[in-house]
Amino acid sequence: MILTGTDFLGKIFKNLQLEGAQLVSNEFHDCKFFHCTFVETIFQGCRFVNCIFQHCDLSLVQVPDSLFTNTHFEDSKVIGVNWAKAKWSATNFSDSIGFSKCVLSHSTFIGLNLSRFLVLDCMALDVDFRECDLSQADFSGTDLSESLFLGTNLTKADLSRARNYHIDPSQNILNQAKFSLPEAMSLLYSLDIDLSDE
Repeated sequence: MILTGTDFLGKIFKNLQLEGAQLVSNEFHDCKFFHCTFVETIFQGCRFVNCIFQHCDLSLVQVPDSLFTNTHFEDSKVIGVNWAKAKWSATNFSDSIGFSKCVLSHSTFIGLNLSRFLVLDCMALDVDFRECDLSQADFSGTDLSESLFLGTNLTKADLSRARNYHIDPSQNILNQAKFSLPEAMSLLYSLDIDLSDE
């Protein structure tokens, strides 16, 4: 199924099933998606402005040249998505997209400006954040197991309630970032030091 060049304003989509579909140059303004399935759907050159996805499955979607502005994902599966292929504004990512109680595992944000990025209470396993600007990002309640941080700017980022992260202080910028014990002990594992419990 291919849907091309259709604009939607203020529309509510419920239980929409578009697995493996292709949407080309569609625009969605102030739309809400509830319990929709977009598994392996391709959003080619689409625009999402002030949209909300709740309880949706967007696993393995492709987003080439698609633009997201003030779009939020809640209680949704957004697994295996290469967000670096989307079209982002020249300013930053923070006003574009946010995630709450989502599964983001096996996705990539490599090289993006994610300043003030919100990833709240999410499962973010094996997510690629290399070379990202994550300054002032908030990862509260998020599981970051096996996620990649290299050349990442985490200045003033809040990881005080995040867990299972592995971040090398010598390979990333951590100025004024927030961490809490005992998870913050993982920061020491990358250092060439001898820890003693005596």
